This record gives sequence, C-alpha cells and structure tokens, in this order.
Amino acid sequence: MQSLQHQKTEQVQQILQEAKIDCWLIWVRETSLIKDPVLPLIYDGDLVWPSALLYTRSGERVAIVGNFDAGGVPEGLFDRVIPYNEGISETLVAELTRIDPASIAINESLDDVAADGLTAGMKALLLQVLSGTPYVSRLVSASPVIGRLRGRKTPQEIERIEQAVGITESIFAELHEFLVVGQTELAIHRFVHERMEAHNVGDAWQANHNPAVDAGPNKAFGHLGPTETRTKEGQLLHLDFGVRFDGYCSDLQRMFFFGPPTRIPTEVAAAFDAVRGAIAAAADRVRPGALGHQVDSVARRFLSERGYAPFQHALGHQIGRAAHDGGTLLGPLWERYGDAPNGILESGNVFTLELYATTKHYGQVSLEEDIVVTGDGCRFLSHPQQKLLCVQRG
Repeated sequence: MQSLQHQKTEQVQQILQEAKIDCWLIWVRETSLIKDPVLPLIYDGDLVWPSALLYTRSGERVAIVGNFDAGGVPEGLFDRVIPYNEGISETLVAELTRIDPASIAINESLDDVAADGLTAGMKALLLQVLSGTPYVSRLVSASPVIGRLRGRKTPQEIERIEQAVGITESIFAELHEFLVVGQTELAIHRFVHERMEAHNVGDAWQANHNPAVDAGPNKAFGHLGPTETRTKEGQLLHLDFGVRFDGYCSDLQRMFFFGPPTRIPTEVAAAFDAVRGAIAAAADRVRPGALGHQVDSVARRFLSERGYAPFQHALGHQIGRAAHDGGTLLGPLWERYGDAPNGILESGNVFTLELYATTKHYGQVSLEEDIVVTGDGCRFLSHPQQKLLCVQRG
C-alpha cells in the first residue's frame, strides 16, 4: 500500500488544476522547531536548511533542500531532489524561471489557520530571494489548495478517523460504568486519561482540557480544565473529548444525567431533543456542493423555532490530522470566521456537528457527532447519542 504521504501528494495536481494555480511553493526551514501544518500530510520528515517544495499544475514535483537533508527525502515523493550547499537562492530562481508559473501559491491565509504556515521571517526571506524577478508579483495564497488537500480525505484517512471515533466511544462507555454521584471533574478527567493510555491513543487537543468535564449548571462551557466540582444527583455532566489515533483525531461530546430516566426534568429532556433534532436536520442538509453557512443555518433555525437562543460557535469544523483541521467551516457568516463559511462541501470532508441549548435551571445540553460527506449526503462516523446516559449509582 502507498504511504499516506504518497496518496496525498497524488491529489495535488488535480487540485492545482481546479484552483487554476500554476505552482505551489512550500517554503520552510528547521521544521522540527516550526512545522508548517500541511507538511505532515505530504512530507514525513524534517528539513533543516531553507527548503523549497515545488508542485506544478502539470504534475511536476521538485524538492530543493540542503545537501544534508537530500538523502532523507522519501523515495517517490518528488520527480527531482536538488541538493544545495551554500545557498538556495540561485537554484530556486533557476527552477522558477524554468517553470515560469503565472501564479505561485504560498502558505499564507487570512481565514484558514491550517493554510497559514509560512512564517513572517520566511515570507521576508522569500521576497528577498525573489527580489528583481517577476515572481514577487505572482505570489498568491495557497488556501484554495491546502483547504482541498486537507479536506478531501482518502479512504485510509477516513478509516483512521473512524477508528479514533470508535475508541472514543469505547472510552465513553467505560466512563459510563465508572461514574457515580460525588466524583470530582478532576477524578473523571484522570479516569479518561487512564483509559486513553490503556487504548494506546493520544490527545486530540491539549491534555489539560481533554476531555472538558462540566458537572452541574454553574460551569461555563469552553476550553477549560476540570475542577473540584462534584457530580450531583439530579444534575447533568457534559464531556467534550477526542483522541488521536495513528495521526488522526476524533471529537465528540456526550451528556450524562445522574438519576433514573423517570426523573429527567422536562426542560432537560426538551433541550436534549432539540439539540439531537438540530444535528439530525443539519446532517440531512449535508451534501457535496452545499455551502458551509447553509448547513449551519439549518441547525440555528431548528433551535430558534423551539425557543432556544443561538449557540455561539460554528456548527461544525473539519477534523483530520488536527481536531480543528481548517478549510470549509459549517458556520455563520460572522467576522471571526472570515470566508470559511462560504466554502463548498466536498465528498470526503469529515466534519463535526455540534451545538447546545441552554436550560433555565440545569445549564447547557450539548452534543457533538462526527460525519463524513458522501457522494449524495453524509454518513455518521459516530453513533449519535439518542438519549441521556443515566447514572444510577451513588
């Protein structure tokens, strides 16, 4: 089987043709210290000296790297590997002159952090190298390239994400058996990390708030760590949790209630049904060609029609190598999201669907599922939570 990097590299030519970009330049140095977010997709290794990875619309792939790095370039990723000794400038300009691209995509973006890997120093160095050539005026953002490349998951990528999701769901099931009334958020967090170690998986995001553990109505949801707050009879417990398996992430949220199903408060049950229904309605709108904000608006309208205030985040982000994988966003047309909600959904994109409804007395009810866009809709990679997970021990 081809390596994942070879599979992703083979996607690049088609993407450049679609984006009408002649050349994509990945311009990096000291990648063990500062790694461009796109590198793990297409280059499995470190580059020390200033390096130029060139991909052309015609399908040519050229790596210009320091002579000590050249031997470590994986076979088959590039048509030519050109080593240099004293400096890269002459060789890079010569290659660009030979290719003579009308547009050169570089990794900077106002809206997509996953496409913004070019540092300010490296941008300044590139402009210095290209000074006096026509290529300075031909630089464009690589965001259209990187967004498609990260978003179009190969079958192998989808399989890894699905395995990460399955492990996450297994740990949630183990947690359900562990929970009792009176446990602290910190104890729950420790248990989850013990199970992660047993399953040999890593954190999908920073460990101190993975999982986010929110017991009771008084803790604001967000990127917060666990506290000494304890679970209580008749109250809710919320977790936002993801793992990293074989380089790929999951991202799920689950809700627990401490007490029997017959004691679930009416307002909690109504909020849960509204959130679950909004996710299902949004999933029905997902299909290739839809715009991100169109899917988001379905969920917002569903909640609004049931009397709930709008949730204060995007409905869904892409997941993959990172829990927030960049590219098209299932979000509203807010300033903070830039142009990402105008992105077009494509088959192979993997998204979260997440939202919350706020109750009067019990805090927020929040769920999150993971889906993959298919040829005519979407498929859930997770098993959507259909009812509150009741804990009757204490």
